[in-house]
Amino acid sequence: MPEVIFNGPEGRLEGRYQHGKGATAPIALLLHPHPQHGGTMNNKVVYGLYQVFAQRGFSVLRFNFRGVGRSQGVFDRGEGELSDAASALDWLQSYNENARSCWIAGFSFGAWIGMQLLMRRPEISGFISVAPPANLYDFSFLAPCPSSGLVVQGNADEIVPEGAVKKLIDKLQNQRDIEIEYGLIEGANHFFATQLDQLSAKVHDYLDRHTDTQQAGKKAS
Repeated sequence: MPEVIFNGPEGRLEGRYQHGKGATAPIALLLHPHPQHGGTMNNKVVYGLYQVFAQRGFSVLRFNFRGVGRSQGVFDRGEGELSDAASALDWLQSYNENARSCWIAGFSFGAWIGMQLLMRRPEISGFISVAPPANLYDFSFLAPCPSSGLVVQGNADEIVPEGAVKKLIDKLQNQRDIEIEYGLIEGANHFFATQLDQLSAKVHDYLDRHTDTQQAGKKAS
C-alpha cells in the first residue's frame, strides 16, 4: 500500500495506491467523508472499499482532500474538493493508460463529490455511493445520471435519514438507460460501525455482476 504524493490544484495531495495486476487492470478512485468532521482517507468505510477493489485486481487510489493529513490547502466547501478528485483521477489514469474500466466510490461527503465527478468525466463506467447525504446537499445535478451504480445505506443512519436517500433513489431509478441498485443494510448507522463486513459483501456482490475482474483474495462474507 505505497504512499504517494501528487500535485493538486492547491498543492500536494497525499494518497495511498495499490497497483493492479495486468496491463489493462481497471481503476477505482475512493473519496472520503467531510474533512471538517474528521473525514480522512483512513476512514474505516473508505479503507474497506479500498480493500474490496484491491482484492479484485483494480489499480486503486484513496487520498486526502486538501487540508487533510499531509495534503496542502484548506477546505473549500466542495468546489475545491471536486477539483482535487479530478486531479486524483488524472494521476490514476496517467499510471494506467490502458485500464479497461474506471470506477468511482465515495462515502458520505465523498459520495456527493464522487457523483459530481461522475457527471464531468464520461470515462467513469460505474460507481459505488455509500450513505450519500441527500438531506444535506443538492443531488439534482444527476439529471440524467450518466452511469449505472450501487447505493448502499443503513436504515439506522442518524446523520442521513434513509428516507432522504430512498427519495433520491426513486428519482434515479426512473431515468432511462441506467440501472441503480439500492442496498439497504438493516441496523447500520452512518458509519456502519458493526456492519462493515455486510457493506463489503454488498459491494463484492455488485462487482461480481458488473465487472469481469476476479478478486485475488478471499471474498468478504
